[in-house]
Amino acid sequence: MTAEEKRNLRCYRRYIERILNPIYILSNMTDWMSDEMKERVRKEEEKGVTAAAALFLDTMLLLEAEGWLRGFLDALVAAGYTGLAEAIENWDFSKLEKLELHRQLLKRIEATMLEIDPVALMPYINTCLIERECDEILQICEYRSKAAGITKLIECLCRSDKENWPKSLQLALDMAGYYNASELWNLREDNGKDVDGEMTGASENCFETTITFAEEAECDNNLSENLSSGSGMVHQSSSVYEPKKARTYQTELAQPAINGKNTLICAPTGSGKTFVALLICEHHLQNVPSGKKPKVVFLATKVPVYEQQKNVFRQHFERSGYSVQGICGETVANVSVEHVIQDSDIIVLTPQILVNSIETGILSSLSIFTLMIFDECHNTTGNHPYNVLMTRYLEQKFNSSANQLPQIVGLTASVGVGNAKNIKETVEHICTLCSCLDIQAISTVRENKEDLQRFRNKPESHVRWVKMRAQNHFADIISGLMSETEAMMRKIYSSDTISQINKNDFGTQKYEQWIVLTQKKCRLLQLADKEKESNICRDLFICTEHLRKFNDALIISEDARLEDALAYLNEFFTNVKNGPYTELEKQLTDKFQEKEPELTALSKDESNENPKLEELASILDEAYRYNPQTRTILFAKTRALVAALKKWMEANPLLSHIKPDALMGQGRKEHKTGMTLPMQKGVLDAFKSDKDSRLLIATSVADEGIDISECNLVVLYEYFGNVTKMIQVRGRGRAKDSKCVLVTSKVEVVENEKQNHYKEEMMNAAIENLQNWDETTFARKIRDLQVKEKVLRDCRKKETIKHEVVEGKKNLLCGKCKAYACCTDDIRIIKDSHHTVLGDAFKERYIMKPHQKPRPFDVFEKKSKMHCQKTNCQHDWGITVKYKTFDNLPIIKIRSFVVEDIETGTQMDFQKWKNINSSLKNFDEETSS
Repeated sequence: MTAEEKRNLRCYRRYIERILNPIYILSNMTDWMSDEMKERVRKEEEKGVTAAAALFLDTMLLLEAEGWLRGFLDALVAAGYTGLAEAIENWDFSKLEKLELHRQLLKRIEATMLEIDPVALMPYINTCLIERECDEILQICEYRSKAAGITKLIECLCRSDKENWPKSLQLALDMAGYYNASELWNLREDNGKDVDGEMTGASENCFETTITFAEEAECDNNLSENLSSGSGMVHQSSSVYEPKKARTYQTELAQPAINGKNTLICAPTGSGKTFVALLICEHHLQNVPSGKKPKVVFLATKVPVYEQQKNVFRQHFERSGYSVQGICGETVANVSVEHVIQDSDIIVLTPQILVNSIETGILSSLSIFTLMIFDECHNTTGNHPYNVLMTRYLEQKFNSSANQLPQIVGLTASVGVGNAKNIKETVEHICTLCSCLDIQAISTVRENKEDLQRFRNKPESHVRWVKMRAQNHFADIISGLMSETEAMMRKIYSSDTISQINKNDFGTQKYEQWIVLTQKKCRLLQLADKEKESNICRDLFICTEHLRKFNDALIISEDARLEDALAYLNEFFTNVKNGPYTELEKQLTDKFQEKEPELTALSKDESNENPKLEELASILDEAYRYNPQTRTILFAKTRALVAALKKWMEANPLLSHIKPDALMGQGRKEHKTGMTLPMQKGVLDAFKSDKDSRLLIATSVADEGIDISECNLVVLYEYFGNVTKMIQVRGRGRAKDSKCVLVTSKVEVVENEKQNHYKEEMMNAAIENLQNWDETTFARKIRDLQVKEKVLRDCRKKETIKHEVVEGKKNLLCGKCKAYACCTDDIRIIKDSHHTVLGDAFKERYIMKPHQKPRPFDVFEKKSKMHCQKTNCQHDWGITVKYKTFDNLPIIKIRSFVVEDIETGTQMDFQKWKNINSSLKNFDEETSS
């Protein structure tokens, strides 16, 4: 395939993505696609057909072998995509272009066609569909309903590449006797255009469509009028797509970056920062000095945001012939990062991809880029991947010519204040952030504030302080069980390993942190008597896990119903009984069961109802009575609380009609409470489009960047944080006259909210203060901070080298019972990130249990769960998988083990494989067979 053909394919990929269902042609692409890649495309279809088509094209465009374009065209013809194949072969999409208006019209009248029997239409319309589509429509009619069948038929017609399908639909409606629908289709088709075939002025507004992307872009109308998101995907044609002129305040925000300065752009949520980024990127691509190849990287911290921004950049730039590609953690295993970066003009990434590429030598430096855009740039602190990248950047700046470095642009709604107590300290905090990003100018809206206010809805903020239960005997009983469990721990091992903690900290995050610290100390406990060490470590682990569940239950009881907290504990103890069920676990279970009848009685006593829930019910009932179409996002701090609030709402006769949905993050793979990306997408799509889905109960996954439709009520249920978090959360309320209500029983939370308002004012004053500095003073300040940080960094490097663990063999011991698992010599790495253990001896040290979700992931198919084979331990070690020709290949996770240096006997606790200072070998399929 020639470079020109690749360029054409990239340029016209929007047409292909909105027509092709790649599942229909995979069987004819065996010569070009691996089984693993085909499986990934099938999995991607869960997110939508267009998403699957995008992944399919990404994969095709990375192929280097000759002849694949002809193979692709042959596969299209074989599946029935004759119109699409013809368009690609001739690079002429004008026929498909003309169908765009018909697609929009059909979607608009879809609601009037739900009574039509699709089976009656099929004899007249089937030639416009793929054979498999016809089969699917008939099956849906048979096993679901005719309404579902006609919905599928309309979806397929909207993806049809046959230029005669609008006329065939007209004929089918007439022949089947659906004259009203036929007249409506005819009316829409004929009278919706003027003599030139364009939309008339009267109809134009009817067909304005929207796309939502990232937190600020949801209200960015000057972009949205040109893009479509029937299901979050782009449908507008190249002749229609013409970006509107930027608003005056957006031009103001972009100007310093357009002038070539490293710029931090700070603007409110909903102001259109992504559109500003597009303006900057477009100017940059068109104005890079001759002889220098422009290359832009856009970095997004969350995968859902990455996907949204990738689509936006593709829609905006590929029509101009620019190549836009994206890579995130879920797709990196199937692409060459090096080739994607080399072959693309714009690359959208999650930042860890770039960090890994530099650390493994795939990229030698950041000089390959000419512009780097950091979304949510306030995260550039500590060990965040943003800061790791910028540390590399600054090292390069100090060690070589700064002219070779890319321009930096940061986007944020809030730079925060850090630990500052006054404006002077806030200025220092902002300067530190700017020094990390090598910023030369801070851009905010100063000259065009009135223009900004016209397009921005700022929600009213309210605080509802509620008294706690007068007494909580339920909590007293749980606290008593916790005290007894702590006493048992000290009998098992009386040492400084188990530090004291105040009883007042029961039911808090502080207590959870104490558990984490105690577990870590217990894991690294070493005794001369190894059997005694094993027993003590196992028993201490059991006690801390019980304390963790008791602590969770206290948190649930304080914020939700007592019955929810009790159900949480009952589920835990049921699982304990189904596990090894050691003597200690039996003792702890007996103690709980002694108290269970009393706990059950308390949970059923109406006098123990939670006043906070009554207040929450009042807020929601009032909102939905006043406006039944209210859209609410209710934030809660934990997944367990989200689940409890959903159950409470569904059981409450006042609120059950709202039909709440839950949204939470992915979480660790071994936890069952998280949501996968397709699940998240399903919930979000329903919230945007389903009239019955009007309330979302969410964790922090929804507070920054993720694609949430506009809502007019935000409720923060004991949900609080620093000023940056609260600005982001309040920004979820974007509709006119929206409200943000904080519900709490804690005086300190009310005080925190007041402090955040003060800190927001302090932050704005500090930014204005900095903007009044002259450029030389600001540049000198940034340089001084960078030099100081470099000195500290160099000192830390020397300390790290000094304390580095000696290279050599290490043993992996079970993190719960300290049983020997394997030696690092036997560990092999698959695909740079997964770790397996060679040899039959290792298989004797674990047992397998059925996996609850045995589905494919990455290049594997999950088979079983692995557990320590000791009957009184059975600690979770990882999973077994099918990988190519290998069945039940063990994949271990490092946090399940303690690492012991064989030479010194020192034991260490690692959460990530990359922290182990050992040279692990790659997995060799031939020698491992």
